[in-house]
Amino acid sequence: MTQFGKGCHLHLIDGSAFIFRAYHALPPLTRKSDGLPVGAVSGFVNMLQRYVDGNTGPDAPTHVAVVFDKGSHTFRNDMYDQYKANREAMPEDLRPQIPLTRRATEAFNIACKELAGFEADDIIATLSCQAREAGGRVTILSSDKDLMQLVGDGVEMLDPMKNVRIDREGVMAKFGVAPDRVVDVQALAGDSVDNVPGAPGIGVKTAALLINEFGDLESLLSRAEEIKQPKRRQTLIEHAEQIRLSKRLVALDCNTPLDFTLDELEVRDPDPEALLAFLSEMEFRTITRRVAEKLGAEASVIEDRPDAGAPVQAQEAAPIDPDAYECVRDAAALQVWIDRIYEAGYVAWDTETNGLDEMRAEICGLSLCVEPGQACYIPLQHKGEGEGDLFGGNALADGQMPMEEALALLKPMLEDPSILKIAHNAKFDGKVMARLGIEVAPLDDTLLISYALNAGLHNHGMDELSERYLGHQPIPIKQLIGTGKSQITFDRVEITAATRYAAEDADITLRLWKHLKPQLHVKHVTTVYETLERPLVPVLARMEMAGVEVDRDVLSRMSGAFAQKMAALEEEIEGLAGRKFNVGSPKQLGEIMFDELGLTLPEGKKPSKGKTGAWSTGADVLEDLATLHELPARVLDWRQVSKLKSTYTDALQQAINPETGRVHTSYSIAGANTGRLASTDPNLQNIPVRTEEGRRIREAFVAPEGRVLVSLDYSQIELRILAHIAGIEELKQAFREGVDIHALTASEMFDVPLDQMTSEVRRQAKAINFGVIYGISGFGLARNLRIPREQAQRFIDRYFERFPGIRAYMDETIAFAKKNLFVETLFGRRINTPEIAAKGPTAGFARRAAINAPIQGTAADIIRRAMIRMEAATASVPSARMLLQVHDELLFEVDETEAEPLIAAARGVMEGAADPAVKLDVHLEVDAGQGRSWAQAH
Repeated sequence: MTQFGKGCHLHLIDGSAFIFRAYHALPPLTRKSDGLPVGAVSGFVNMLQRYVDGNTGPDAPTHVAVVFDKGSHTFRNDMYDQYKANREAMPEDLRPQIPLTRRATEAFNIACKELAGFEADDIIATLSCQAREAGGRVTILSSDKDLMQLVGDGVEMLDPMKNVRIDREGVMAKFGVAPDRVVDVQALAGDSVDNVPGAPGIGVKTAALLINEFGDLESLLSRAEEIKQPKRRQTLIEHAEQIRLSKRLVALDCNTPLDFTLDELEVRDPDPEALLAFLSEMEFRTITRRVAEKLGAEASVIEDRPDAGAPVQAQEAAPIDPDAYECVRDAAALQVWIDRIYEAGYVAWDTETNGLDEMRAEICGLSLCVEPGQACYIPLQHKGEGEGDLFGGNALADGQMPMEEALALLKPMLEDPSILKIAHNAKFDGKVMARLGIEVAPLDDTLLISYALNAGLHNHGMDELSERYLGHQPIPIKQLIGTGKSQITFDRVEITAATRYAAEDADITLRLWKHLKPQLHVKHVTTVYETLERPLVPVLARMEMAGVEVDRDVLSRMSGAFAQKMAALEEEIEGLAGRKFNVGSPKQLGEIMFDELGLTLPEGKKPSKGKTGAWSTGADVLEDLATLHELPARVLDWRQVSKLKSTYTDALQQAINPETGRVHTSYSIAGANTGRLASTDPNLQNIPVRTEEGRRIREAFVAPEGRVLVSLDYSQIELRILAHIAGIEELKQAFREGVDIHALTASEMFDVPLDQMTSEVRRQAKAINFGVIYGISGFGLARNLRIPREQAQRFIDRYFERFPGIRAYMDETIAFAKKNLFVETLFGRRINTPEIAAKGPTAGFARRAAINAPIQGTAADIIRRAMIRMEAATASVPSARMLLQVHDELLFEVDETEAEPLIAAARGVMEGAADPAVKLDVHLEVDAGQGRSWAQAH
C-alpha cells in the first residue's frame, strides 16, 4: 500500500451523477432471465469501463474512489427539515439498480465509499482537503456546482460528460466570485432543487455583486443598512438568519468522520474472475466480451434470449474491433464481398469524401458491412506517394483499385431492388453516388429510424446512437484529419487508418439497424417511418441536386439597397439617441438605452449585464423594450435588414455552385421534432414571407429562359388543422364558406362588422390567430404587435371567450402529454415531450411546444405526403422539377407551356394529401402562382 503524499493524484467520482446520467441516457433494459431492470447498471458499467480505459499515462490517478450518497436523511435535514423536500421520488425501476451500481464499482476493484448521515459531497470535500494537506492533487469527476467551492490549490473538477475541466477561472466565470466565496453566493441565491431558501428575490448575479462589494457574507449582513436599493436592503435585514442557515446548508463538511484513509484508495487492477462474473450475472454480452479480451480471460457464455426491444449489447455476437476490418484493394477481393451481400440480401454502407458539400465533394472510398464485425473499406482516391505519406502530392496512393473498375462492380448491386442498402443519413451518400451515375435503392436509414422512434428525446447522429445503444465510442474523425489550420481532407488520410474508421461506421450502422428497426413495430411508428420518412429521402435528394437559379446581379443590387436602408435606419436611430454611435455594437447600444436614455423594461423587469459588464441587448430585450420605446423598435428593424443582407443577398452570391450555376440547399429530415424540414447551406426557409424585404429577396430566384417558377402554397393550413383537431365549429364553417378567417376573428373579438374592417384590426386578429396555435403568451403577443402587455393579454383572453374549444384542446393536449410524455399528429407521428412536467423557465416553453406539436406536425406530415406523391402525379408534365419546400409552400420549375398542367396536377396532390389516412373536416386549399421569379410566382 502506497502512502498518499506529494506526487499522488486522487480521482473522486460522483457516483450518483454517473447513475442518473446512465438512467436517463439509455432506454429501459431488463435482464432476460428474471426481468430485473438493469438499464442504468448497463450505462454505469460502460461509463466505468470508458473511465478505466481513458485514464492511463503520466497523468493517470494513483488513487481513486467512487463516492455515493447513502440514504436521503443527513445532518442537514436535522438542521432544516425542509431540506431537499421538493425532490421527486426515485423512479421505481431505478431503485433496485442502486445497490447493483455499488457491486459494479467493487467488481472493477475501485474503492466504493458512502457514509450514513452525510452526503457524497461531504465525503468528497473531506478527501479533497486531506489530499491537499498531504501535498497531492485532486480531480473531482462531476459537474455539481456545490463542489465548486473546493476548487483551487491542487483541486480541480472535470465534467466527464462534456470533458471540460473546471478550475478557479471556471468557477469565477460561473459564480462571479472565487471558489472560497461560492458558499456566500449560494447562501444568498438559495437553491430551488435542494430547497435552500436563500434571500428572496436575489439571484446568483446579484449575490456575486454584493459579495464582491462587501467581501464576504457576514460583512454584507452586518452592513446591510449601507445598501442603496431599498427592497434589497430590507430583504437582507429581514432574512439575515435565513441566509445564515442557508450558508450552513450549502457549506460542505471537510471534517466528515471517515472510517477509511486515503491510502486505502490506491488504484488496483480488477480481478478478471470477479469482474467477468458480475458482468455475466447482469447478462451484458458485449461488454463482457470486450472486458474479457482486454484482460486476456475467457468470457462466460450467456444464454441468448432474443428480445426485439433489448439494447444491442444483449444481442450482438461480435465485438467492435476496428483492427479486424479488411481493406479491399483489388477486383477479386471486392467480388467476394459482393457475393456475400447477395447471399445476405442486405448491406450497410457508407461513403467517405473529401468534403461535406455533397454537390462538390469527391468520393475517397466506400465501406461495406454484412454482419456485425465483418466490414471492409474500398479506398478509391486517397492521395500521396505511398501509404506512409499523409501529405504527398496529388498522385494516388498505392494499393487502390481504379475507381471506374470498382464502381462498375458495385453499381449493379447498389441499384439492385432485391438488396436493401442500409446507411446512416442515406441522403448524403445517395447524392454522392448519384453524381457518379449510380442510383442507390432501396434504402433504409438508421438516422430516420431513430428519429421516428425518439424525436425530441435525443439527437440522432451515429456517434451518439453508438454510445447510447452499443456502449461504444466510435473513432473520432478529428483523430484522423486534425483540426484548425493543420486539418487535412480525408483523401490525405493514410489508408490503414481510413479503413479502421470507415469500416467501423458501416459496422456500427448495421448494428444500429438490427437494434432499432424492430422497435418501430414495438412503438407503433412503422407507418410513420415507411410512409413519411424513408420515401422522402430520394425525393429530397433530387430536389437538392436540381437546385435553383439565382440572379447574381439582382442580389448585388439588393445588397446595395439594403446597405442604403441600413444607413437610413442608422440616421433615424442616432436621431432618437441624440448622438452618433455604432448601431451594430451591443455595448454602445446598451449604454445609449440604459445609461443615457434610461429606458425601462415593461412590468418592472430589470435590464441585466453580461460577463464583460456590458448591458444585455439581445432580441428578447429589444422586443420587450419595443412595446414601450421607439429606438429599440428601429434597432430591431436595422438588425433584420442587416441579417437579410449578410445571410442572403451577400451569402447567396457565394453559394452559387460553379459547376451548375445554381444554389443547392440541403434539407434535414430530422431537423425538427415536429417533422418540419430544416434547410441549411444556405437556409432558404427563414426568408421573411410577408415583408417587402422578403419579397425582394425572392426576386433574385429566377427561372432560365423559356421556363417559369410555379409556387403552390397551402392556405392557412395550420388554422384549418386546428379547427379540425379542436372541433371549432365557427372556424370550420368559415373555411367551408370561404370567409376571410382573420377578418372573421377580428369581427368576433372586437365586435366590428366585416364591411367595416380596417387593415390594422385584421392584422391584430391575424397575429392572434397564428399566435394562439403556438400557445403564445401575453408577453409574446405584445412583442409581435409592439403593444403593451396588458392590451395583448386582453386580446388573448377575449379570443378564448369567443372560441372556448381552443382552450379545451390546449388543456386536453397538456394533460395527455403529461400522462404519456408525448403527443401525436393525426398520422401517428410521436413528438416526445420529456420536459412537459418541468418547473421554472422551461415550463412555459414545454407546454407551448406540446400544444403546437400536433398541429404543426400534422401540417408537416401532409406536405411530406404531397411531396412523396408529387413525382408520380406530375409524370405527365415531363419538364417539371420540384425545387424547394419552404414551410407550407412547394416551388417548381417548368417550361412556360406546361405551367398550367403542372398547377392542376400539383394542386390536386396537395389538396388531397391527407387522404385516405385522415378525413379532415376542413378542406385544404392551395394558392398557386407563376412567374419568371419566385416573387412573381408567390
